[in-house]
Amino acid sequence: MPDVTRARHGRPVHHWRRDVVELAALFTAVAVADAVANLIGHGPDGPALLMISAIVLAATAGFHVWWSRRHGHAPPVSDTGARPAAETRPAGPSEQPAADEVTSVLWRMRTTVKDEPGSLAALCTALAERRVDILSLQTHPLADGTVDEFLLRAPGALAAAEITRAVALAGGTATWIERADAHDLVDAPTRVLGLAARTALDTAELPLALRQLLGRCTIRTLPGTPAGGGRGPEPVPVEGVLEDTVMRLPAPEGGVLTVERPYLPFTPTEFARARALVELDTRLGPRIPRGHDVLTLPEGDHITVRRVDTGDLAAARAMHDRCSPHTLGLRYHGPVGDADRYLNHLLSPRFGRTLAAQTASGRIVGLGHLLWDGDETEVALLVEDDWQQRGVGGELLGRLVAMAAEAGCESVYAVTKASNTGMVAAMRGLGLPLDYQVEEGTLVITARLDPTQVATTPGAQSPRLG
Repeated sequence: MPDVTRARHGRPVHHWRRDVVELAALFTAVAVADAVANLIGHGPDGPALLMISAIVLAATAGFHVWWSRRHGHAPPVSDTGARPAAETRPAGPSEQPAADEVTSVLWRMRTTVKDEPGSLAALCTALAERRVDILSLQTHPLADGTVDEFLLRAPGALAAAEITRAVALAGGTATWIERADAHDLVDAPTRVLGLAARTALDTAELPLALRQLLGRCTIRTLPGTPAGGGRGPEPVPVEGVLEDTVMRLPAPEGGVLTVERPYLPFTPTEFARARALVELDTRLGPRIPRGHDVLTLPEGDHITVRRVDTGDLAAARAMHDRCSPHTLGLRYHGPVGDADRYLNHLLSPRFGRTLAAQTASGRIVGLGHLLWDGDETEVALLVEDDWQQRGVGGELLGRLVAMAAEAGCESVYAVTKASNTGMVAAMRGLGLPLDYQVEEGTLVITARLDPTQVATTPGAQSPRLG
């Protein structure tokens, strides 16, 4: 058995040969001490030898102290030459890591710092002292400073106010912070390229892409010629206009595209990205996916559901002509004669997505609209009289709601009349939480979207039609 030191119950176990060696060394030391004592006591140079021995011992002690202080940081080694094992402590509740070490929170933070050496380093040091990890950083140069945008991972117990206070003490100003999620882990170039690809496939993706690019913002498109007539908005230069929290760009179909974010000013970098995305959409022109679904209704009839745009304007007007004034009145809440004037706007993919239900002969018998209304989303249905109460409206609505959920919308609302029992029944058929508001005969039904529930809603199996 090799001569090694083992451990039993936490205490070292010595081999018997080591004990023999130590005992022999002890007897040798005693013999040497006795010889030195006899030499000092009976020799002629005893006092001088004693003085020399004292000096040698003092020097040895001093050297030992100096050596220990210089090399005291070196870790001790065992007799086997290995580093000592890690310290072990009894298991129990005290061994559980703190809650803020186990759970972490993602934050998006933006702050302005001086454009001078060391300003960013001071900010990073302040975050590191609070155990905040910087996952990504983007810089937006300004004329009088730099806006730094961070993606942070912070301990769960660290509040947002504590982070902003630390940033302020480190020199950050105009600090803004909000919770982030896993989607924000994608780096900015990859995100922009993905949004450009989505926009290239579908005209209706532009407002959604701008929202994902810029965060929470309100996007409105003012057409050059309003549907009701009158004067359009003031034109903007080709390069657009940036005014603090508002940017205005030439809309791809004419008119003005306005993006507003009151809680946080836009930076020139964000403005340039948005302008490039809008310019790409303008160059590609109107386009929609051409997929379709063939469905069998409860009565056995077959219909096709597909995306439509202004190219289907004639067929949509023909369906209007076949609808009764009562049906058109329930849908548009205004003069029935003006209904045709709304269609060009409703069918434009610039303002949302439109699904049509058509027969095998190609005749449109139902229209469903998903409209981007600022930072909210509206759904609307129109079904030809002869095709009502046959499941057409439910199929269209289910797909529209699935599109809204896929686009990240938190809710959709429908505006109708309290007497429109068909629309009320279709909204209830979604199986989603509903809120009702009634004012002077107008009913607003808001459905809060839950992706897991939407996925099981009838008619919601093919959102990629949009």
